[in-house]
Amino acid sequence: MPVTEHPMQALANYLPEGSFDPVVQYIHFYKVHLTVTKKRKSVLGDYRHSLFGKNHRITVNGNLNKYEFLITLLHELAHLLTFEQFAHKAEAHGKEWKNNYSKLLIDFVERKIFPVDIEKALQKSIINPSATANGETELLMVLRKYNAQKKEGVYHVAELPEGSLFMTENGKIFRKGKKRRKRFECLEIETGNIYSFSPVIEVKLVKQ
Repeated sequence: MPVTEHPMQALANYLPEGSFDPVVQYIHFYKVHLTVTKKRKSVLGDYRHSLFGKNHRITVNGNLNKYEFLITLLHELAHLLTFEQFAHKAEAHGKEWKNNYSKLLIDFVERKIFPVDIEKALQKSIINPSATANGETELLMVLRKYNAQKKEGVYHVAELPEGSLFMTENGKIFRKGKKRRKRFECLEIETGNIYSFSPVIEVKLVKQ
C-alpha cells in the first residue's frame, strides 16, 4: 500500500483549523509515526502499538475531508492511549477504549473545531462510541456533507427512496428494500439474491 510520510507542518493541510497544535502535542509526546495513506475500502484508519523500541504507528486515509480525518485520527489515538494504560489487558473496543475516545472527542468539541451539525452528531459517539465508522451512520452522513468534491449521480444508499434501482462500484444492479436494524436489504436484479447494505455505501442511481 503506497503511503506518504508527512512532516508535521504538512499535516495541517489535513486537519481543521484549531486542531493542529493539540494533535501534534499527542504525536510528539507519544512518539507516533503517522502516515497518510491512499483510500482504503475496508478501513479509514489503523493503529499499531509500539514494539521492541519502535514507535507507535497510526495510519489515516488521506482522501477524507478534514473533519472526518480528525475524528478518525482521534479514534486511533484512543487505541494508543488505551494501550499505554492497559497494554494487552483491554479489549480492542472495550470500555477502556470507549472512555479514552469519549474524552478525546469532548476535548476537541470544547475547542469549537467542529461545525454545529457535526457537534450534534458527535454527542451519541461521546456517550457510546462505536467500534467502526459504519456503526455511526448519522455521524458519517453529516461528515460527508463536507466533502470537497461532490460526485455527480452518486448517493448514499440511505438517501435513495425504497424501491430505487442503484448500481454498485462493481457494476451490479440492486433494488433498495426495507431497513432491517441498521442496514438495508437490497435485491440483486440479475440473481434475485438479497444483500445487506450499509446506509453510507456510495452507489449510482439507475433511472427506471
